Amino acid sequence: MALRNGFALAVLGALALVILAPVLLRPGREPLPAQHESLVIITPHNEATRSEFTRAFTQWYRERTGRAVVIDWRTPGGASEIARYLASEMLAAFRLHWERDLGQRWSAEVEGAFDNPSVAPGEETVAARARKAFLASGVSCGVDLFFGGGSFDHIRQAAAGRLVDSGVVAAHPEWFGPLIPQSLGGEPYWDPQGRWIGVALAAFGICINHDALARLGMEETPRRWSDLADPRLLGSVALSDPTQSGSAAKAFEMLIQQQMAEAVAEGQTPEEGWAGGMRLLRRVAANARYFTDSASKVPWDVESGDAAAGMAIDFYGRFQSEAVRRPDGTSRMEYRTPEGGSSFGADPIAMLRGAPSPEAARAFIEFTISPEGQKLWNWKVGTPGGPSRYALRRLPILPTLYAPEFAPLRSDPGVNPYGEAGLDYRPQWTGPLFRSIGFIVQTMCIDSHEELREAWRALVAAGFPPEATARFDDVSALAYPIVMNELRPALSTGQKIGQVRLAREWGERFRSAYREVTALARAGR
Repeated sequence: MALRNGFALAVLGALALVILAPVLLRPGREPLPAQHESLVIITPHNEATRSEFTRAFTQWYRERTGRAVVIDWRTPGGASEIARYLASEMLAAFRLHWERDLGQRWSAEVEGAFDNPSVAPGEETVAARARKAFLASGVSCGVDLFFGGGSFDHIRQAAAGRLVDSGVVAAHPEWFGPLIPQSLGGEPYWDPQGRWIGVALAAFGICINHDALARLGMEETPRRWSDLADPRLLGSVALSDPTQSGSAAKAFEMLIQQQMAEAVAEGQTPEEGWAGGMRLLRRVAANARYFTDSASKVPWDVESGDAAAGMAIDFYGRFQSEAVRRPDGTSRMEYRTPEGGSSFGADPIAMLRGAPSPEAARAFIEFTISPEGQKLWNWKVGTPGGPSRYALRRLPILPTLYAPEFAPLRSDPGVNPYGEAGLDYRPQWTGPLFRSIGFIVQTMCIDSHEELREAWRALVAAGFPPEATARFDDVSALAYPIVMNELRPALSTGQKIGQVRLAREWGERFRSAYREVTALARAGR
């Protein structure tokens, strides 16, 4: 028996060696320091960003503390996937705390209340006690920092109670207020309670492939969101699913916000501008080649020519155009912020409740907001203090780095978010409808995309006959009061079955309308 067990162990050991050898012997792999601190960061940032910040921060931290730190990056997907992950892990952690440490009975009421910002913790109810217990606890999901994802996601995480004050805002009054404004153009840049801090700025715009546009006979390149509705782009626009990508949802919100702002400037109401936004959104979606789950896929496909244009966050577009830049400085791909079509929003960092390594986490936040960390975003590769390998092509939030003397060092010296007249974002218009916009795109454009594209193709082929065109542009079912007062409350209940049923009903309504448009267009009406 002993011989058999020994043989089995030897076989298992050999198998383990075969499996692990490629990892352990990987060229360039550096052994972990014998004594080190661990920092767990969850992020949607790409490998280039992770690589540059790992290199720079670990060196910065060792110089200041004499200690080594190892960063454990967690990348479950985009901001939406991260939000779901954090909610799930915090739920499990708090349930263990509630039952084991507090000796309380778990219930659906407790589960629905502990991270619900609408529950007042001062009341004498089970829900209020659960909420109060969570906010007073140090329950942990095993992650120190949430890095990236947009202010909307961080505001929601802070309201739920999953983020805590890192102390960085209070420790650096010289940065927050005198240098970095609390908000600009309607976009919040840091949380007054210190729970999240913007470290980079981002706009949303259009990726274009000049070669692909030329093949379509388009001499003028898209400069506005409305240019993406050009019928010549049928099947050539790359879009992302806003229910899977926070940046995609924000880009669609920018498109709608511009239509609302222009309507108001012309003496119309915001509601009329909303309707114009819905019509434009439908036409752009009708040109879509696909809706991808990954926002980073859009610039890749535009660069390769699989799509002629696409909607993307600025740094994805700039990074990819940099990757294919020719020796003479030209590139077949270009990113453009649409004229008056985007504000500059913050990309934040935040400490999570129960962070396992709060000291290292606080130091990382300080590094990202310091000049040393800020230079990584837009300094050219190889410049003093800049990235070592990747030009990240992002915009730092620190205003002092846009001084004229730094222009030769920056990858994008012509872009200054503090000096450009972008879109004045009005959160009261569409902020409460952020999730509703994703639902509308899903049902009006994604679930019914086959019928939508067929209707659009029939309209184009028939020369846009009036009756069919009017039916296509009829968005009365998406009137602003309906979305605000009926759809938004229905989506905020948390009842998944009801939301699935609602999506099915809306999707079928749109498919039926598109089939009607197709029939009218083919009849020349």
